[in-house]
Amino acid sequence: MEAQPGLWLTLGLVAFLYASVGHAGASGYIAALSLFGTDPETIRPTALLLNVVVAALGSWQFIQAGHLRWRRFWPLVLLSIPGAFLGGSLALPKRVFQSLVGVILLGSALRFLQRPQDPEQVQPPGPATLVSVGGALGFLAGLTGTGGGVFLSPLMLLAGWSRTRETAAVAVVFILVNSLAGLAGLISTGRSVPAEAWPLIPVVVLLGGCGAALGSRVLPVPIIRCCLALVLSLAGVRLLLGPDVRNGPLERTEAGSRLDVAPVGVGAVDVRPASASKIDSSAARYSPRSGGACDR
Repeated sequence: MEAQPGLWLTLGLVAFLYASVGHAGASGYIAALSLFGTDPETIRPTALLLNVVVAALGSWQFIQAGHLRWRRFWPLVLLSIPGAFLGGSLALPKRVFQSLVGVILLGSALRFLQRPQDPEQVQPPGPATLVSVGGALGFLAGLTGTGGGVFLSPLMLLAGWSRTRETAAVAVVFILVNSLAGLAGLISTGRSVPAEAWPLIPVVVLLGGCGAALGSRVLPVPIIRCCLALVLSLAGVRLLLGPDVRNGPLERTEAGSRLDVAPVGVGAVDVRPASASKIDSSAARYSPRSGGACDR
Protein backbone atom coordinates (compact mmCIF):
# COMPACT_ATOMS: atom_id res chain seq x y z
CA MET A 1 0.00 0.00 0.00
CA GLU A 2 1.84 3.06 -1.26
CA ALA A 3 1.51 6.46 0.36
CA GLN A 4 -1.22 8.19 -1.64
CA PRO A 5 -2.35 11.64 -0.46
CA GLY A 6 -5.66 11.15 -2.26
CA LEU A 7 -6.32 7.93 -0.36
CA TRP A 8 -5.42 9.48 2.98
CA LEU A 9 -7.70 12.46 2.34
CA THR A 10 -10.57 10.20 1.26
CA LEU A 11 -10.23 8.00 4.34
CA GLY A 12 -10.12 11.08 6.56
CA LEU A 13 -13.27 12.54 5.02
CA VAL A 14 -15.05 9.19 5.39
CA ALA A 15 -14.02 9.08 9.06
CA PHE A 16 -15.24 12.65 9.62
CA LEU A 17 -18.64 12.10 8.03
CA TYR A 18 -19.37 8.74 9.63
CA ALA A 19 -18.08 9.72 13.09
CA SER A 20 -20.34 12.77 13.16
CA VAL A 21 -23.42 10.50 13.13
CA GLY A 22 -22.14 7.80 15.49
CA HIS A 23 -20.77 5.43 12.86
CA ALA A 24 -17.20 4.38 12.12
CA GLY A 25 -16.95 4.13 8.32
CA ALA A 26 -15.93 0.53 7.52
CA SER A 27 -17.94 0.36 4.30
CA GLY A 28 -16.48 3.69 3.20
CA TYR A 29 -12.93 2.58 3.97
CA ILE A 30 -13.36 -0.62 1.97
CA ALA A 31 -14.75 1.30 -0.99
CA ALA A 32 -11.93 3.87 -0.86
CA LEU A 33 -9.19 1.27 -0.51
CA SER A 34 -10.62 -0.69 -3.43
CA LEU A 35 -10.91 2.45 -5.56
CA PHE A 36 -7.25 3.30 -5.00
CA GLY A 37 -6.08 -0.19 -5.99
CA THR A 38 -5.05 -1.48 -2.57
CA ASP A 39 -3.94 -5.12 -2.36
CA PRO A 40 -7.17 -7.09 -1.77
CA GLU A 41 -5.50 -9.14 0.95
CA THR A 42 -4.94 -6.03 3.07
CA ILE A 43 -8.26 -4.25 2.56
CA ARG A 44 -10.40 -6.02 5.15
CA PRO A 45 -7.92 -5.93 8.09
CA THR A 46 -7.06 -2.32 7.29
CA ALA A 47 -10.72 -1.30 7.28
CA LEU A 48 -11.33 -3.17 10.53
CA LEU A 49 -8.41 -1.45 12.23
CA LEU A 50 -9.58 2.00 11.14
CA ASN A 51 -13.13 1.12 12.15
CA VAL A 52 -12.03 0.19 15.67
CA VAL A 53 -10.02 3.40 16.02
CA VAL A 54 -12.83 5.71 14.86
CA ALA A 55 -15.50 3.80 16.81
CA ALA A 56 -13.37 4.12 19.96
CA LEU A 57 -13.01 7.87 19.43
CA GLY A 58 -16.72 8.24 18.77
CA SER A 59 -17.64 6.15 21.80
CA TRP A 60 -15.47 8.29 24.06
CA GLN A 61 -16.86 11.56 22.67
CA PHE A 62 -20.53 10.58 22.88
CA ILE A 63 -20.12 9.00 26.34
CA GLN A 64 -18.27 12.06 27.65
CA ALA A 65 -21.05 14.25 26.31
CA GLY A 66 -23.55 12.23 28.36
CA HIS A 67 -25.57 10.81 25.46
CA LEU A 68 -25.18 7.05 26.06
CA ARG A 69 -28.04 5.29 27.82
CA TRP A 70 -26.50 2.06 29.05
CA ARG A 71 -29.84 0.40 29.70
CA ARG A 72 -30.56 0.66 25.97
CA PHE A 73 -27.12 -0.57 24.98
CA TRP A 74 -26.34 -3.72 26.93
CA PRO A 75 -29.38 -5.74 25.77
CA LEU A 76 -28.40 -5.07 22.15
CA VAL A 77 -24.98 -6.71 22.40
CA LEU A 78 -26.06 -9.90 24.19
CA LEU A 79 -26.98 -11.65 20.95
CA SER A 80 -25.44 -9.36 18.34
CA ILE A 81 -22.01 -11.00 18.28
CA PRO A 82 -23.22 -14.63 18.03
CA GLY A 83 -25.82 -13.45 15.53
CA ALA A 84 -23.11 -11.89 13.40
CA PHE A 85 -21.03 -15.08 13.51
CA LEU A 86 -24.07 -17.09 12.40
CA GLY A 87 -24.95 -14.68 9.60
CA GLY A 88 -21.38 -14.59 8.36
CA SER A 89 -21.16 -18.38 8.24
CA LEU A 90 -24.21 -18.90 6.01
CA ALA A 91 -23.98 -19.26 2.26
CA LEU A 92 -27.13 -17.52 0.97
CA PRO A 93 -27.95 -15.82 -2.34
CA LYS A 94 -26.53 -12.51 -1.11
CA ARG A 95 -27.07 -10.60 -4.36
CA VAL A 96 -30.85 -10.40 -4.01
CA PHE A 97 -30.64 -9.95 -0.24
CA GLN A 98 -28.14 -7.10 -0.44
CA SER A 99 -30.23 -5.36 -3.10
CA LEU A 100 -33.27 -5.51 -0.82
CA VAL A 101 -31.31 -4.12 2.14
CA GLY A 102 -29.87 -1.39 -0.09
CA VAL A 103 -33.35 -0.26 -1.08
CA ILE A 104 -34.42 -0.25 2.59
CA LEU A 105 -31.46 1.95 3.54
CA LEU A 106 -32.20 4.39 0.74
CA GLY A 107 -35.82 4.56 1.88
CA SER A 108 -34.68 5.24 5.45
CA ALA A 109 -32.42 8.03 4.21
CA LEU A 110 -35.37 9.64 2.46
CA ARG A 111 -37.42 9.50 5.65
CA PHE A 112 -34.70 11.35 7.57
CA LEU A 113 -34.71 14.12 4.99
CA GLN A 114 -38.48 14.39 5.37
CA ARG A 115 -38.28 14.43 9.20
CA PRO A 116 -35.20 16.49 10.14
CA GLN A 117 -36.20 17.09 13.77
CA ASP A 118 -36.27 14.81 16.81
CA PRO A 119 -39.72 13.71 18.02
CA GLU A 120 -41.06 15.53 21.06
CA GLN A 121 -41.48 12.24 22.95
CA VAL A 122 -39.70 8.91 22.68
CA GLN A 123 -40.89 5.45 23.69
CA PRO A 124 -37.93 3.20 24.57
CA PRO A 125 -38.59 -0.53 24.11
CA GLY A 126 -38.16 -3.12 26.85
CA PRO A 127 -34.99 -5.18 27.35
CA ALA A 128 -36.51 -8.27 25.71
CA THR A 129 -37.21 -6.32 22.53
CA LEU A 130 -33.69 -4.89 22.48
CA VAL A 131 -32.14 -8.34 22.97
CA SER A 132 -34.13 -9.70 20.02
CA VAL A 133 -33.30 -6.69 17.88
CA GLY A 134 -29.61 -6.99 18.72
CA GLY A 135 -29.53 -10.62 17.64
CA ALA A 136 -31.40 -9.87 14.42
CA LEU A 137 -29.16 -6.92 13.58
CA GLY A 138 -26.04 -8.97 14.31
CA PHE A 139 -27.33 -11.68 11.98
CA LEU A 140 -28.10 -9.06 9.32
CA ALA A 141 -24.66 -7.53 9.76
CA GLY A 142 -23.05 -10.93 9.25
CA LEU A 143 -25.06 -11.58 6.09
CA THR A 144 -24.25 -8.21 4.53
CA GLY A 145 -20.69 -7.83 5.81
CA THR A 146 -21.43 -4.53 7.56
CA GLY A 147 -20.90 -3.39 11.13
CA GLY A 148 -24.61 -3.18 11.91
CA GLY A 149 -24.73 0.52 12.72
CA VAL A 150 -26.41 1.44 9.44
CA PHE A 151 -29.34 -0.76 10.47
CA LEU A 152 -29.46 0.13 14.17
CA SER A 153 -29.55 3.92 13.77
CA PRO A 154 -32.52 4.19 11.40
CA LEU A 155 -34.46 1.56 13.35
CA MET A 156 -34.10 3.38 16.67
CA LEU A 157 -34.90 6.78 15.19
CA LEU A 158 -37.78 5.83 12.92
CA ALA A 159 -39.35 3.69 15.67
CA GLY A 160 -39.14 6.64 18.07
CA TRP A 161 -37.02 4.73 20.59
CA SER A 162 -34.51 7.52 21.21
CA ARG A 163 -33.36 10.92 20.02
CA THR A 164 -30.63 11.54 17.47
CA ARG A 165 -27.58 11.97 19.70
CA GLU A 166 -28.66 9.17 22.05
CA THR A 167 -29.05 6.90 19.03
CA ALA A 168 -25.61 7.87 17.75
CA ALA A 169 -24.08 7.06 21.14
CA VAL A 170 -25.66 3.60 21.29
CA ALA A 171 -24.78 2.89 17.65
CA VAL A 172 -21.10 3.82 17.90
CA VAL A 173 -20.49 1.68 21.01
CA PHE A 174 -22.43 -1.15 19.33
CA ILE A 175 -20.14 -0.80 16.30
CA LEU A 176 -17.03 -0.74 18.51
CA VAL A 177 -17.95 -4.03 20.19
CA ASN A 178 -18.71 -5.75 16.89
CA SER A 179 -15.59 -4.34 15.22
CA LEU A 180 -13.38 -5.61 18.03
CA ALA A 181 -15.00 -9.03 17.67
CA GLY A 182 -14.40 -8.92 13.93
CA LEU A 183 -10.75 -7.98 14.36
CA ALA A 184 -10.30 -10.72 16.94
CA GLY A 185 -11.89 -13.19 14.53
CA LEU A 186 -9.48 -12.15 11.80
CA ILE A 187 -6.45 -12.51 14.05
CA SER A 188 -7.67 -15.92 15.22
CA THR A 189 -7.38 -17.18 11.63
CA GLY A 190 -3.65 -16.51 11.67
CA ARG A 191 -3.77 -13.22 9.81
CA SER A 192 -2.52 -9.91 11.10
CA VAL A 193 -3.04 -6.23 10.40
CA PRO A 194 -0.66 -5.21 7.59
CA ALA A 195 2.15 -2.85 8.49
CA GLU A 196 0.97 -0.43 5.80
CA ALA A 197 -2.29 0.12 7.68
CA TRP A 198 -0.77 1.74 10.76
CA PRO A 199 0.37 4.99 9.06
CA LEU A 200 -3.28 5.61 8.08
CA ILE A 201 -4.37 5.91 11.71
CA PRO A 202 -3.33 9.57 12.32
CA VAL A 203 -5.55 10.95 9.55
CA VAL A 204 -8.66 9.08 10.72
CA VAL A 205 -7.88 9.99 14.34
CA LEU A 206 -7.65 13.68 13.43
CA LEU A 207 -10.69 13.95 11.17
CA GLY A 208 -12.72 11.21 12.84
CA GLY A 209 -12.14 12.82 16.22
CA CYS A 210 -13.28 16.18 14.85
CA GLY A 211 -16.40 14.61 13.36
CA ALA A 212 -17.29 12.84 16.59
CA ALA A 213 -16.73 16.00 18.65
CA LEU A 214 -18.94 18.06 16.35
CA GLY A 215 -21.66 15.42 16.21
CA SER A 216 -21.77 14.87 19.95
CA ARG A 217 -21.69 18.51 21.04
CA VAL A 218 -21.99 21.12 18.28
CA LEU A 219 -23.91 20.18 15.15
CA PRO A 220 -27.66 20.90 15.17
CA VAL A 221 -29.88 17.83 15.05
CA PRO A 222 -31.19 18.56 11.52
CA ILE A 223 -27.60 18.63 10.22
CA ILE A 224 -26.79 15.35 11.95
CA ARG A 225 -29.89 13.71 10.49
CA CYS A 226 -29.00 14.97 7.02
CA CYS A 227 -25.48 13.57 7.43
CA LEU A 228 -26.98 10.28 8.57
CA ALA A 229 -29.19 10.27 5.47
CA LEU A 230 -26.04 10.69 3.36
CA VAL A 231 -24.27 7.85 5.20
CA LEU A 232 -27.27 5.54 4.74
CA SER A 233 -27.45 6.49 1.06
CA LEU A 234 -23.79 5.65 0.54
CA ALA A 235 -24.22 2.31 2.30
CA GLY A 236 -27.37 1.55 0.32
CA VAL A 237 -25.76 2.37 -3.02
CA ARG A 238 -22.74 0.26 -2.14
CA LEU A 239 -24.98 -2.75 -1.45
CA LEU A 240 -26.92 -2.18 -4.67
CA LEU A 241 -23.78 -1.93 -6.80
CA GLY A 242 -23.04 -5.59 -6.30
CA PRO A 243 -20.03 -7.72 -5.34
CA ASP A 244 -17.23 -6.06 -3.43
CA VAL A 245 -13.93 -7.21 -2.08
CA ARG A 246 -15.63 -9.61 0.32
CA ASN A 247 -18.19 -11.17 -1.98
CA GLY A 248 -16.61 -11.52 -5.39
CA PRO A 249 -13.45 -12.15 -7.37
CA LEU A 250 -10.89 -9.46 -7.94
CA GLU A 251 -8.49 -9.30 -10.85
CA ARG A 252 -4.87 -8.20 -10.63
CA THR A 253 -2.95 -7.02 -13.65
CA GLU A 254 -0.23 -9.65 -13.33
CA ALA A 255 -0.85 -12.83 -15.28
CA GLY A 256 -2.06 -15.72 -13.22
CA SER A 257 -2.71 -13.72 -10.08
CA ARG A 258 -6.47 -13.85 -9.99
CA LEU A 259 -7.69 -13.65 -6.41
CA ASP A 260 -10.81 -15.18 -4.98
CA VAL A 261 -12.19 -13.43 -1.92
CA ALA A 262 -14.83 -15.15 0.16
CA PRO A 263 -16.29 -14.21 3.55
CA VAL A 264 -15.17 -16.34 6.48
CA GLY A 265 -17.21 -15.63 9.60
CA VAL A 266 -17.14 -12.14 11.05
CA GLY A 267 -14.34 -9.79 10.17
CA ALA A 268 -12.30 -12.44 8.36
CA VAL A 269 -11.69 -12.83 4.66
CA ASP A 270 -10.25 -15.82 2.86
CA VAL A 271 -7.99 -14.51 0.10
CA ARG A 272 -6.62 -17.30 -2.03
CA PRO A 273 -4.82 -17.23 -5.37
CA ALA A 274 -6.73 -19.34 -7.87
CA SER A 275 -3.38 -20.85 -8.83
CA ALA A 276 -3.14 -22.31 -5.32
CA SER A 277 -5.58 -25.04 -6.27
CA LYS A 278 -3.79 -28.35 -6.46
CA ILE A 279 -5.99 -29.57 -9.29
CA ASP A 280 -4.06 -29.88 -12.53
CA SER A 281 -5.31 -27.16 -14.86
CA SER A 282 -4.85 -29.49 -17.81
CA ALA A 283 -7.40 -31.88 -16.33
CA ALA A 284 -9.91 -29.33 -15.08
CA ARG A 285 -10.08 -25.57 -15.40
CA TYR A 286 -12.10 -23.98 -12.73
CA SER A 287 -11.98 -21.45 -9.94
CA PRO A 288 -11.78 -22.99 -6.45
CA ARG A 289 -14.39 -20.55 -5.29
CA SER A 290 -16.90 -21.10 -8.05
CA GLY A 291 -16.69 -24.87 -7.79
CA GLY A 292 -16.76 -25.67 -11.48
CA ALA A 293 -17.10 -22.57 -13.59
CA CYS A 294 -14.59 -22.54 -16.42
CA ASP A 295 -11.83 -19.98 -15.97
CA ARG A 296 -11.02 -18.91 -19.48
